[in-house]
Amino acid sequence: MINEFPQTLTIAGSDCGGGAGMQADLKTMQMRRVFGATVIVAITAQNTLGVQKAYPLTTEQINAQFASIADDFRIRACKTGMLADIPTVQIVAENLRRYDFGPYVLDPVMVAKGGAKLLADDAIAEVKRDLIPLCTLITPNLPETEKLTGIKVEQPEQMKEAARQLQSMGAKNVLVKAGHFNDPDYATDYVLLADQRDFWMKAKRVHTKRTHGTGDTISSCIVAELAKGKPIEEAIKISKQFVTASIANTIQIGHGHGPLNLWAFGGEK
Repeated sequence: MINEFPQTLTIAGSDCGGGAGMQADLKTMQMRRVFGATVIVAITAQNTLGVQKAYPLTTEQINAQFASIADDFRIRACKTGMLADIPTVQIVAENLRRYDFGPYVLDPVMVAKGGAKLLADDAIAEVKRDLIPLCTLITPNLPETEKLTGIKVEQPEQMKEAARQLQSMGAKNVLVKAGHFNDPDYATDYVLLADQRDFWMKAKRVHTKRTHGTGDTISSCIVAELAKGKPIEEAIKISKQFVTASIANTIQIGHGHGPLNLWAFGGEK
């Protein structure tokens, strides 16, 4: 019997500029040696300078994609990224309850690097109610953490408090990304696991504006590792190394917040 190749799913918006969204997810999954499928929930016109337009798909179009994926593929892990609005959040949650796509990583994308909103304010409550209780791991950055918890995060202890609150809301594991902290030397993330073990991940900060798609990349890398059977702690640590290398070894693309160099990481495949 032939072993089935690891298959993953990204449920996200399309970035025509290729640096973030489902394009970043698919490129990362490919680099981590898994097969990536997609459910596209929105189409954006964007580049490294910002998001110019965003067009959510209908719930009927989203439903049809989920049904097609479930009918043919064995998805071992999945993630969500940009979800745009209340109807999209609701239909995605409905489908995640309907189909077993393995561990689910929730990247609560709210604002693009250039400042464009990618999640309506009134949809945040839906994310908290419908998606957080379903997720194996949530991966918010600091502004997203503050929006979801109401906790102003300015010190490490507040990161820990916010992570505990996200767990109380239903998330099994929490990765709070601290790239927005004003530490000039290090980017330090906090992880709280379902068994209450916790740890910090520190990487030397790279002073560059070529960080477009960072959140998409770390969450999709985690999904890839989970699909290959890696434990959650190992998957998170590999993803931190992958993203750090991708930022540190930049490539010249576009004139604004450039994308990561997804070829940079040479770790275990």
